[in-house]
Amino acid sequence: MDIELDQINVVVRDMEAMAAFYGRLGLSFGGGMAEWAPHHRSSGAQGGLDVDLDSTAFASVWNRGWPGGTGIVLGFRVPEREDVDQRYEELTAAGHTGQQPPYDAFWGSRFAVVADPDGNSVALMSPPDPSRRTPPPAPPPR
Repeated sequence: MDIELDQINVVVRDMEAMAAFYGRLGLSFGGGMAEWAPHHRSSGAQGGLDVDLDSTAFASVWNRGWPGGTGIVLGFRVPEREDVDQRYEELTAAGHTGQQPPYDAFWGSRFAVVADPDGNSVALMSPPDPSRRTPPPAPPPR
């Protein structure tokens, strides 16, 4: 089963400051819906790797086990939806902490999160299936 690093989520306290900082580094965070700007910005896979900024409130929406505060989530893409469940089961059976059990996310991917031995969040995500997309939740309160 192939797995590849696909996405880095930076969970942030101050979205504007972080977007300005990473913008100065050369990332572009454009094109999102205005009501989501305080909670989510995406670089759109510049250079093959997507860098997203997410508010602490939004991180708790897509990862119910988010430990709180700020941090980094390494996102790995697996080839098939079933691979998310299989990898999650293998990792949790080996004693690693599950933060978000596998579920069908609103963006159309099968998605789960486990913690590595140092407590860093590691996401497992299938390619999105447009037929499985659902409306996103309302943006979290600020």
